[in-house]
Amino acid sequence: MATTEHSIQPLTADSWEAFAGLVERHNGIFGGCWCTYFHPGCAERGPGYEGSRVFKKQLVEAGRAHAALVMLDDEAIAWAAFGTPDELPNIHHSKQYLAELDVLPDYRITCIFVDKRHRRGGLAKVALAGALDLIAARGGGVVEGYPHEIGEKRMSNSFVYNGTRTMYEEAGFEFVRSKGLRNTVMRRTVRP
Repeated sequence: MATTEHSIQPLTADSWEAFAGLVERHNGIFGGCWCTYFHPGCAERGPGYEGSRVFKKQLVEAGRAHAALVMLDDEAIAWAAFGTPDELPNIHHSKQYLAELDVLPDYRITCIFVDKRHRRGGLAKVALAGALDLIAARGGGVVEGYPHEIGEKRMSNSFVYNGTRTMYEEAGFEFVRSKGLRNTVMRRTVRP
């Protein structure tokens, strides 16, 4: 269970070192991605781990990469990445998503990550709530997330990079439709 010892901090140039520390403790996340996959221009970033790190830092400094960092003292222990569709256009199953598009959201939540030392303690939910609070502070709007349907089989954490449908339902999101084999489109409106 998450404790009251944590706080939420937005990812900015000032909090970059805390974010980078979390990513570095996990070898760049998912093979050195640095949470860059969903951003435009990801394919043009420099090679490997270092290319992803430099690219992500540039996005953060330009105000084009956003996340709610769950902080324990000065250490980031989880995050939920969010942004506008222009900032995060590269979602999985995008061909199907676009073919079935009914509403373009104001914001997307594309990735939630928890430090392996703090997993199974509710911090993914805390990060999601933090992202929703930061979106509300930015004016709110329609927010989509793309969590996974978890069946009876346990899935690797790398496949549950955006949480589960149940977690989003508990946060007030409604199921819109399936996307791909085990992904969903979930939506809710966040008031300013």
